[in-house]
Amino acid sequence: MKKKKIQNIVIITIVIILIGSIIAYNYSFDQGKQQGFQFGNELNQIEKDVSDLQIKFYSEKTSWTEGDISKEELLSYYDEHLIDFKEIISKYDNLTPPEIFESSVALLKLSAETQLESDTHFIEWIKTGDESAKIRSDTQIQEAYEYQNLGLAEFQAAKAGVKYYEGGEKFEAPQGVSSQKVIQISNNMKSQCDNEYKNELDEFDSDEIEVNWFNCINDADSWKKDHLP
Repeated sequence: MKKKKIQNIVIITIVIILIGSIIAYNYSFDQGKQQGFQFGNELNQIEKDVSDLQIKFYSEKTSWTEGDISKEELLSYYDEHLIDFKEIISKYDNLTPPEIFESSVALLKLSAETQLESDTHFIEWIKTGDESAKIRSDTQIQEAYEYQNLGLAEFQAAKAGVKYYEGGEKFEAPQGVSSQKVIQISNNMKSQCDNEYKNELDEFDSDEIEVNWFNCINDADSWKKDHLP
């Protein structure tokens, strides 16, 4: 219970921080300002949807442990949860962030995808009692928080960088992330590309899907190149 509460507090705090970032986010030109607020509001809504979904995820498990719902009802809800989560994650691809915010969006999407993987292993643990699945779930949720924090840090840095951008100076990506962490994140991005575009035989169902996979891998490599110290 204590751990669950801590997780929920962390998620809620992250959303509040993001809301504060969006309110403060500004451009000097009216058109850019309007686009910035639209992007910020859309991103905030996605993050809020993820937060609400995760809070509900753990509250349903609590209802089961307290005997308010059956295991069958819990697992039925979890089937719907996975479908809803995938739908929310797909909304990141519909965002049109200004270029300097693209990296933060990529990290926030990776965080949500890692949370989804964590939830999948958590459900496996509920179904089978396999403790190794619970350990994988705990590890991945911690990774998801790290990616989320990095994404928010980049969002804040990009927001501050707008001032330099408007002044005609080149915006530089935030520093301070270790090479090991950058490589880990890039590798996880590539794993997400494989999960999204490859079938169970590790092959592609069409040439178009293979092109999308190739572009996805290139994006992960570009992100790594831009962020290596």
